Amino acid sequence: MQNPTSADIQRVRDFLVDLQTRICTALEQQERAGGGQAEFIIDDWKRPEGGGGRSRVLQNGTVIEKGGVMFSHINISKLPASATERHPNIAGAKAQAMGVSLVIHPTNPNVPTSHANVRLFVAKKEGQEPIWWFGGGFDLTPFYPNDEDVLTWHQTAQNLCAPFGDEIYAEHKKWCDDYFYLKHRDEQRGVGGLFFDDLNQWDFETCFKYIQAVGNGYLDAILPIFQRNQNKPYSEAQREFQLYRRGRYVEYNLVYDRGTLFGLQTGGRIESILVSMPPLAGWSYRPEWDADSAEKKLTDYYLKPQNWLQKLNQA
Repeated sequence: MQNPTSADIQRVRDFLVDLQTRICTALEQQERAGGGQAEFIIDDWKRPEGGGGRSRVLQNGTVIEKGGVMFSHINISKLPASATERHPNIAGAKAQAMGVSLVIHPTNPNVPTSHANVRLFVAKKEGQEPIWWFGGGFDLTPFYPNDEDVLTWHQTAQNLCAPFGDEIYAEHKKWCDDYFYLKHRDEQRGVGGLFFDDLNQWDFETCFKYIQAVGNGYLDAILPIFQRNQNKPYSEAQREFQLYRRGRYVEYNLVYDRGTLFGLQTGGRIESILVSMPPLAGWSYRPEWDADSAEKKLTDYYLKPQNWLQKLNQA
């Protein structure tokens, strides 16, 4: 397996820094298109152990209620359990990890919450060759979904996967469905997308091109969804349902999300780790909705893993 050089790692870092900037610029343009003026604030930080990052956060916008687009490149002197349970051979190794991770919580319940992440991990244990892999993906968590948005999201995912093999979209879509699952609720977090980890099945350059495609594909997928939905009217009841469903997002991130666990176990910067949390969320005791309501359709239809491209292209 080809090991990345310091120049390779720098190229990945350069891409990630640029990706963060381009995503923030595009989302600020959507904010302004909806009549808002909020911008991403920049917060640079360093870790005592080595490395640091740039957090960019937009709050209280007209279109985006809260959004965090985070870049980090950290050094780790001893890997935690969250990183070594799948790789016990590198327990205690030194490592570096870099990535861009984002969660965008829109104001309008008709616009889904979205998440994306691309990252590189390199570990080196004394007397052993370095071990590296890429990870990432993007997923969509709607409150009042429609078929056009789901099709846009998954068609973009399939298109970007196609140059890397006919099977990649199906494999990484299934991985996403399996990963973003709330076991205690027996419920998907959203309508899925792509998820992958431990990606080193190709040479380093091909793997790098894939995470570039995924990172760039996020904007291709989410911007049309914002444009179609951000100016739709909504009721107070729909807003309350949005907050209720955001509670599921909080449950998932605190109980299951590997990135959250990794950050906490490596002594990460808490504000950056928990920036994915929505500004407001709600919990209700055994809420009920009419059988033919949009709220009921979310859980009974859209939150069921299925072949969206086949279903919606045939509709």
